[in-house]
Amino acid sequence: MALVLTAVILSACGVSQITSPFRSKEKHQNIEPSVSEARLLEAARTDTSGQVSMEMAITGCPQFKIWPQDRLLTVYDIGRVGDGLAIQYRGEITKTARECQIQPNHVTVKYGFAGRVLLGPRGRAGQVKMPMKIHVTDHNRKIVSTQDVALAVTIPAGNPVGYFSAVREVSFALPAGVPPGDFKLFIAFDRSGPGSG
Repeated sequence: MALVLTAVILSACGVSQITSPFRSKEKHQNIEPSVSEARLLEAARTDTSGQVSMEMAITGCPQFKIWPQDRLLTVYDIGRVGDGLAIQYRGEITKTARECQIQPNHVTVKYGFAGRVLLGPRGRAGQVKMPMKIHVTDHNRKIVSTQDVALAVTIPAGNPVGYFSAVREVSFALPAGVPPGDFKLFIAFDRSGPGSG
């Protein structure tokens, strides 16, 4: 019996899930076990707004969440932060996904995210940079690692909206006796650049 239970638990250690604020109330909608930029980009084009919330997977895969206050990034003309007529563009993270490989003392999370960029009154078609940070927190809510991600997003001529998606991977040690679900991943726009608000 113990061998059967162990086989069932180990077979569930690879989990993949894309979340959306507009999904049905069914619990744990599973997708094919593949987090890809193409899938996320397509998902971003179907639901273009709203905050993503992530439920804990049955396996205890660490949650991947968006900081509520850092889901949006607005870039203004320098010296005019807060002026609605000086907005160059606004970025929004709309989708997240992750899948996990859980080992006795190690966790690898393949995570992905997608969203959109809208031109403002002072914006122009072309390429814009969207700086982001990914934090991993441990069971004490201390940041154990940070990854910087800088995406170049193309806003086509004649269309005020550009879409983005990215897939990355992070690994971290799992202390003895600490469940993987006690760790969390967070994504946030980096607001430290000039003109960011």
